[in-house]
Amino acid sequence: MAEQETPKIPDRLFFRIGDVSQLTGIEAYVLRFWEGEFPALSPKKTSSGQRQYRRKDVETVLEIKRLLYDEGYTIAGARKAMRGRPKQNNAAESGEQSDQLFPAPQATAASPDLTGIKQELREILALLNKR
Repeated sequence: MAEQETPKIPDRLFFRIGDVSQLTGIEAYVLRFWEGEFPALSPKKTSSGQRQYRRKDVETVLEIKRLLYDEGYTIAGARKAMRGRPKQNNAAESGEQSDQLFPAPQATAASPDLTGIKQELREILALLNKR
């Protein structure tokens, strides 16, 4: 797939869910769903219950979007990929985009990552066995 250009995140402390939705092109209900699926995505809530996303939360949303939409990961696979990545503090705080935050895909269509597929199948089997 063609790689999309990363949107420029405005220099603000907090973003509301509507702002994040507009910046990332992800609907608000999807963002709320992702909060439950990805522990790395945890916006604070105000006393009135409104979500306050920080810059790192917006970057996390963009990373999740890239994994799911551009690289074709499942939610479980994207969650695992997010867990395995080192945290990006310096680049995120300075406002710079890091190549490590958005690495080039390693596997091609001709050589799928079979270990990742095997792990996802094991996770599915474990979920089915719990029933």
